[in-house]
Amino acid sequence: MKYGYFDDKNKEYVITTPKTPTPWINYLGNHSFYSLISNTSGGYSYFCDAKFMRITRYRYNSLPLDMDGKYLYIKDQDTVWNPTFKPTQTELDDYECRIGMGYNLFRSSKNGVEACVRDFVPWDAPCELQEITITNQSDQEKDLELFSYVEWCLWNAVDDMSNFQRNLNIAEMMVEDSLICHFTEYRERRRHYSFYAVDTAIHGYDVNRDSFVGNYRSIAVPVAVERGKCSNSNLVDGYPIAAHQIHLHLMPGEKKTCTFMLGYAKNKKDEKWEREGKANICLARQMLREYFAPGRVEEEFEKLQKNWRELLSHYQVQSKNTHVNRMVNIWNQYQCITTFRVCRTASYYESGLGRQIGFRDSCQDLLGFVHIVPEEARERILNIASIQKEDGSAYHQYQPLTKKGNMDVGGGFNDDPLWFLAAVSAYLRETGDFPILKEMVTYADSKVTENILDHMRRAFSYFSEHLGPHGLPQIGRADWNDCLNLNCFSQEPGESFQVTGPSEGKIAESVYIAGMYVKLF
Repeated sequence: MKYGYFDDKNKEYVITTPKTPTPWINYLGNHSFYSLISNTSGGYSYFCDAKFMRITRYRYNSLPLDMDGKYLYIKDQDTVWNPTFKPTQTELDDYECRIGMGYNLFRSSKNGVEACVRDFVPWDAPCELQEITITNQSDQEKDLELFSYVEWCLWNAVDDMSNFQRNLNIAEMMVEDSLICHFTEYRERRRHYSFYAVDTAIHGYDVNRDSFVGNYRSIAVPVAVERGKCSNSNLVDGYPIAAHQIHLHLMPGEKKTCTFMLGYAKNKKDEKWEREGKANICLARQMLREYFAPGRVEEEFEKLQKNWRELLSHYQVQSKNTHVNRMVNIWNQYQCITTFRVCRTASYYESGLGRQIGFRDSCQDLLGFVHIVPEEARERILNIASIQKEDGSAYHQYQPLTKKGNMDVGGGFNDDPLWFLAAVSAYLRETGDFPILKEMVTYADSKVTENILDHMRRAFSYFSEHLGPHGLPQIGRADWNDCLNLNCFSQEPGESFQVTGPSEGKIAESVYIAGMYVKLF
């Protein structure tokens, strides 16, 4: 079965049915704010760190697949449908999803009403914009109710899914016109918040999931949408959401556009409070004024497209094979940049709950994008050098907010040092930026500070001290085949192959690392 086609002119993949075998994921984001979105609008958003700064919830291993997301519902008399098909899964008269460079475009219709949704993260702002244009294509007047829906995560995505005796008591909400703000432990220890707003006058809202969805229901059949009215609910403990209700009266041929913003804001320490007991939400108000100004959404979308065109222009191939041109010029480069920035911390198959920025991952990713954004490659080299240890090895991952090594996983992955050498060498060949070798970086496990060239020397020397009985490099806790770990001494269920037992065994050797050593030197 065919599910879509490539539109090379617009650099898009066009999906023509929502019922793909698995969700088709796109990554929207800049250097801090990220959203994962599928061809049915499932996914989640986070700021910088998918585990500790999760903004919206996602349910793994759920049925039906691909829940939750940022959903829009249209109620047309007794018919309720989603422009993105889910979660109601109402059969649509027409459906199309365009997966583009940093955006998704949806176009669908039902009973003479067409809905076009444009979803993207601006190039340099901590927010996501979701614009919907609804057109009455029938010859009758239409009275419609438009509902929005997001469910808040309480920042730590792991704790959010497990510590219910705590989490059911700490969510706080604030509503100001269409601006719905979510706080968690703001009074006690935080000074950031997330928010969801729309640029149109609303006719109702909900911040309590129970009030919007109803008892013994799901987001596929929320009671508020069924009855055509939100309840203006409050939240005192429980499950926080943000939902808007907008009434639309459309004459035949008439169209109306509404723009929603999902955003993140962090106050300065001395600016947490607007007045006693009231959180300062001036940053959110300012972002709404800026991005809801006439023409601003279109301006930001054009800026996003322009910047991606510029990034992809650095390397272009014109061959006789259309498929080669398409993959090399568009999709492979898009994938390389996205993979580097997200670095496997978040996807539908990597939940964002455990992995952080990987040492080996970053080095490998750099090989694919260094010619496109060399300044970001330079920054990443300095970051991963700072989690290198004095003996030349490294922490296998680091926390993106603190730039500190991940103690849960630790080090001892014996191919990591070689990948660092490969990455720096590739960067030097591409940029000629030899001054980077003089940059001073402190080792993660000591106070010793040396330049990048010395970091490379220590990485090289690491292998002469870690050889097996045949003179080949030891495998340590793993080489690139992470699940092939012969020095792991875990004996009980639940013991991680990555961190259990010593990694200093003298028997297991890695032909892979040896081959990499020969290739590099």
